[in-house]
Amino acid sequence: MKERAEVELAAWARGLERSSLQEMLTATARPGIISFALGLPAPEFFPAADFSEAAARVLSEDARALQYSPPFEPLKRHVVELMKRRGVVCRAEQIFLTAGAQQGMSLLARLLLDEGRSIITEELIYTGFQQVVKPFRPRILTVPTDSETGMDVEAVSEILRRGERPAFIYCITDGHNPLSVRLHPSKRARLVELSEHYGVPIIEDDAYGFLCYEETEPPLRALGESTVLYAGSFSKILAPALRVGWVIVPEEMLLPLSVVKESSDIDTATFTQRLVTAYLDTGRLESHVENLRREYRLRRDTMLRALEEHFPEEARWRKPESGVFCWVELADEFDAFELFRKAIEHERVAFIPGQAFGVREGLSHAPSMRLNFSHSAPGLIEEGIPRLARVLKGSRPR
Repeated sequence: MKERAEVELAAWARGLERSSLQEMLTATARPGIISFALGLPAPEFFPAADFSEAAARVLSEDARALQYSPPFEPLKRHVVELMKRRGVVCRAEQIFLTAGAQQGMSLLARLLLDEGRSIITEELIYTGFQQVVKPFRPRILTVPTDSETGMDVEAVSEILRRGERPAFIYCITDGHNPLSVRLHPSKRARLVELSEHYGVPIIEDDAYGFLCYEETEPPLRALGESTVLYAGSFSKILAPALRVGWVIVPEEMLLPLSVVKESSDIDTATFTQRLVTAYLDTGRLESHVENLRREYRLRRDTMLRALEEHFPEEARWRKPESGVFCWVELADEFDAFELFRKAIEHERVAFIPGQAFGVREGLSHAPSMRLNFSHSAPGLIEEGIPRLARVLKGSRPR
């Protein structure tokens, strides 16, 4: 029998293995698990009835709704008005529509990053972004994160002062995933100043920017237009399945972005772009987002109270001012991955160990947990946190 030839993968893909994070997420999908693992919005707050009405209207009135077509200009105009609420002044000509913020960051990375070139990130960051840059095998220069004020911007300054010119700086200003911290206003201004001075662009990931529970702060894009490349999304404030997001970039980047996007998915999501537009035409978004903030604030506060009541005294966390996560640091003697295994097997409750978000091997991180509060109703939070506490109290030190 003739031996079957194997397809040769690209060099960057040959060593790919299923990540520990993916293994953990598979475990959390078992029936009966209370999961604080995924950053999911609450499905009970999806405006499904409004979408149904909007879809019927789009399908009856727009003959091109299901056809290949260019990005939908009326949606760009809505995004311009939406960004005004975040303090950002921009023009429709600077808006590029994407299939979510994830695709926006992927397209920007493809335009900016040559293989082997350096980038600057924090030591613990969103794993989806790590997947975006992995094919380019970049040199990742990491800086610490302060639990109160966010990214160590002076560490960024020192890297640039030494002569390093990375392809870009990656920054999550609000609702940091996984650390839940917000970048301090003074650091925002300083980071934009460094970006403009050294000519190094910033990719600003603002997927959670509309979910602020305290006083809002303008994103980096409000402070600098020329070097801040902003990525936003409707996934967390409407519904992830819509796959509609946007980036704000200098106008000269629109053509290369269009070419790169066309090579990957032509002009997909044109129906959902029209669907989102029809929903926004109703004027209901503002009250919908206010309701999300109110409900998620309740869930956040429920989780904080449960942590205070049940977790051991040596555990540390802070009140998230935005986003959907609570970051909990544990005593050094704990092994977060072992705690995860025990939590699943013995208490049927799930979280993500903080070390799963580490950018570079060899960096030492304190044992920690990322807990999501948006997806679980308050009653489940009140049930699940004591379960986690029992795992902590019953675990032996390493």
